[in-house]
Amino acid sequence: MAPFIRLNQVSKSFGPVRAVNAVDLEIDKGELFCLLGASGSGKTTLLRMLAGFERPDSGTVEIDGQDMAGVDPADRPVNIMFQNYALFPHYSVAKNIGYGLVRQGVSGQALQDRVDELLRMVRLEGYGSRTPHQLSGGQRQRVALARALARRPKLLLLDEPLAALDKKLREDTQFELVSLQEQLGTTFMVVTHDQEEAMVLADRIGVMDQGGLVQVDRPRTLYEKPVNKFIADFLGSVSFLDATIKSQKNDHVQLDMGGGVISALAEQTFDKGDDVTVAIRPEKITLSRKKTSGNCLKVTVEDIAYTGVATYYRVLTEQGQMLKIHQQNSPENAPLDWDETGYASFQAQHTIVLTG
Repeated sequence: MAPFIRLNQVSKSFGPVRAVNAVDLEIDKGELFCLLGASGSGKTTLLRMLAGFERPDSGTVEIDGQDMAGVDPADRPVNIMFQNYALFPHYSVAKNIGYGLVRQGVSGQALQDRVDELLRMVRLEGYGSRTPHQLSGGQRQRVALARALARRPKLLLLDEPLAALDKKLREDTQFELVSLQEQLGTTFMVVTHDQEEAMVLADRIGVMDQGGLVQVDRPRTLYEKPVNKFIADFLGSVSFLDATIKSQKNDHVQLDMGGGVISALAEQTFDKGDDVTVAIRPEKITLSRKKTSGNCLKVTVEDIAYTGVATYYRVLTEQGQMLKIHQQNSPENAPLDWDETGYASFQAQHTIVLTG
């Protein structure tokens, strides 16, 4: 089946700045796809080229099999929901939602029925007569979403859609957005700089940096199998250990850390003496007072942060390398104190061996 969205070698510059650099991307119909990246990575420019607000300098943009070259924004099967929602303050909720329909020529009972349907969809029945200033932040976000969906776009672009919400409301709304997208079957592309938000929302995530797509994968694959150090560091918390390849047999490698030896799994082939970086997620490491078999490093506790459900440690190995550890608080895990010596242990399959 042909992809619903296809970007082929799409580039865009603003003066000397290359905002998007030769991006290739395919997105399936009905997919909830997230573009994730820091400010200036090119994600919003890519979104605006899909919407038609920017024209690519080179490359092609196809939506539902149609080349979008020369197609005006109003004629594309696309709608966009902006970060600030852009609601009309003097219009009622119903008039805000129906604004695009009215401009399309819809009126009378057909207009009323569609607005009522959208109000039910976003759980705002009974709010149609209110104005935006009479609503909470989460309710305004749902009004903006309903308005963006009013004309039944094939593709909905969402630019930081939850950024204006407080943390708890944002977390609740993430699941509402996923549920609504599944219900509609509309293709969503969400632009965000929030890694956790992207992980919750997306079927797949494309991570951008300096105008390019570094890795496109499902959330679990991005987190567990990053292609390089940038991805490992960008998604979640991670520790990096410098090491040298001591030996390799199939996918099993022995790594010299300058006095200590650890085992790891690696998909690529290395030569003896190659310098590598080992990435380990904090929740994959166990901190205890007793030495265990397998990968076990003697460490000294440098910093502690108690958060209730877990304790966050920063510990220093004998080789002078820092490890971050997130350990659940339980009766079985007796906490270590500042400057106390213990052992950090982890399994070979939880290491990620990287070269870049």
